[in-house]
Amino acid sequence: MDREIIKPKALHPGDTIGVVAPAAAIEREYLERGVAALSAMGYRVKVSRHALDRATILAGEDRVRASEVAAFFADPEVKAIFAARGGYGCGRILPLIDFDALRANPKIFMGFSDETFLLNALVDRCGLVSFHGPMVAMDFAGGVDGAARAHLTSLLAGGSAGFELPAPCVVRRGKTRGPLIGGCLSVVVAMLGTPWEPKFDGRILFLEDTGEKAYRVDRMLTQLRQCGVFKRVAGIVFGAIHPVNGSEAERSLIAEFIACETADLNIPVLSGIEAGHGTDNYVLPFGLEAELDAATKRLIFTESAVMP
Repeated sequence: MDREIIKPKALHPGDTIGVVAPAAAIEREYLERGVAALSAMGYRVKVSRHALDRATILAGEDRVRASEVAAFFADPEVKAIFAARGGYGCGRILPLIDFDALRANPKIFMGFSDETFLLNALVDRCGLVSFHGPMVAMDFAGGVDGAARAHLTSLLAGGSAGFELPAPCVVRRGKTRGPLIGGCLSVVVAMLGTPWEPKFDGRILFLEDTGEKAYRVDRMLTQLRQCGVFKRVAGIVFGAIHPVNGSEAERSLIAEFIACETADLNIPVLSGIEAGHGTDNYVLPFGLEAELDAATKRLIFTESAVMP
């Protein structure tokens, strides 16, 4: 049985957000634009000392990136931690992180894409709700606006007891409940067979990705199916899976592959949720109990993701 889930404390205007770079190297211009956007939203921002380091394609050496994540969890001034960008590198630092120490200082941690490694590890190793959502030198640098921005600030501040997001395409009918996990499809597949493989049993699996050919998406879905993952989860909900160059033919083929690879399942499978690459990127709380309902075409959360 999973340990009781820990909700981090809420984030309010005036609180300090720590910005870390646990994955690929980032450009100063994009980081500064993202920091300015957060400041304009009323938050204080503290950027990790080595955020702009470079080691080949990474934002510094593995041990440094891991230590900066740990340092911000331990820093009493920092109320939430936002990743600067994804790309590649988070999987390399997982063995270097003391997750018991992170559990002792629970905080909002938000990112997506390559941060899928960290988001699921925080749920499974710490029992901590983590947040799949916008990143500083990517989404915030380009602007997080409208309903998605309102959703983010309200969710992280504990402004509502719950929320729901449309998942307009029904692939398989049904209704289920379970904690939400998952993230970037290619990263979830990369975690299989490692000590960091997510706990799939009884959970709702969210999947999204970008820049993939349809045959590669099918290969990854086939691996999940043949590993037994699809038989273990309570339901599946897909965000966008954007093909290379936005090809409509590839997009259509991806939809066909999703239907094919889930055809024998007796669980709800929905798609089209606005979370992840190339969408409005609504924040999703991983580890929090959710309901997936094909009849209403909704992913529904009925409780707050944070503590007051």
